[in-house]
Amino acid sequence: MSVPRYRVLPRSSSEIERDKRNREINKGLTVLAFVLPGMLVFILFLVIPVVQSLQFSLYDWNGFGPLEKFLGIGNYQRMFADKIFQMSFQHSLAIVVLSLALQLPLALGLALLVGRGKLPGRNLYRAAFFIPYVFSEVVTAIIWMYVYHPTSGLVNVFFSSIIPNFEFQTWLGNRDTSLVAVFFVITWKYFGLHMILYMAGLQGVPKDLEEAARIDGASEIDVLRYVTLPMMGSTIRMTIYLSVLGSFQQFVLVWTLTKGGPVNSTELLVTYMYKYGITRFYLGYGAAIAVVLFLTTLAFSLGYQRIVMRQDYVSEVA
Repeated sequence: MSVPRYRVLPRSSSEIERDKRNREINKGLTVLAFVLPGMLVFILFLVIPVVQSLQFSLYDWNGFGPLEKFLGIGNYQRMFADKIFQMSFQHSLAIVVLSLALQLPLALGLALLVGRGKLPGRNLYRAAFFIPYVFSEVVTAIIWMYVYHPTSGLVNVFFSSIIPNFEFQTWLGNRDTSLVAVFFVITWKYFGLHMILYMAGLQGVPKDLEEAARIDGASEIDVLRYVTLPMMGSTIRMTIYLSVLGSFQQFVLVWTLTKGGPVNSTELLVTYMYKYGITRFYLGYGAAIAVVLFLTTLAFSLGYQRIVMRQDYVSEVA
């Protein structure tokens, strides 16, 4: 019995091109189906509000009725001439600098101590340091309002027990101490997050390399400087990025603790924006502040990723 033979007829070039075009269209539609929902959310909740804020910032508007009184750059001129705005910008920069100079090194030191040290009960320390980050910002602020209480607060009681004739201080009510007191709360709240990130980065550093460096005669400081920290570079750069953006966007803690007072001594960009744009219904002026804040953080974000974090992206691709 003979087996029937089948012959595949050659396809024309037009049919091949049509099939290729259909596959490309189907591939494009599949990609669009996955990308479109995210793009819609991005456009609705980011692009459109930013464009509207730019529009509102050009008007004297209280949030009600149509946009009628056009000011052009009047809100911006008023804002940059306002000493309170200048003060709030300086305070935001101070929080950024203090976070980079104190908060991150503290978190890194504790991560090295807990992750590489020989402390007993390291899991307990890890959990204890991370717990403040779990609390909401409102709860954290309320706790520290009791800690800073001028008559029965823990801080005053502690200093009075170790310093003779210590006078109780109103830590949040004194212009000289309020910003430092607020920054201490911010550090207590967020340094646990950075510590956990550093510990995660530390797990990516092979102990064999550190041991090899010690065998070659390197001191502990040399091991830290030339082996551990360079291999944690991507994590350190990311925490700097998060810390700067987070410092510029601080609001809930400061507003709950001091509302920007006393006498604007803890006024930050976001509290200044909220105070004028929301509570006083200067929506046009508040939108101008929001635009400046957005452009400031956007410029830092793009510049930092382009210049500093670019090496991390290149190494990942390689």
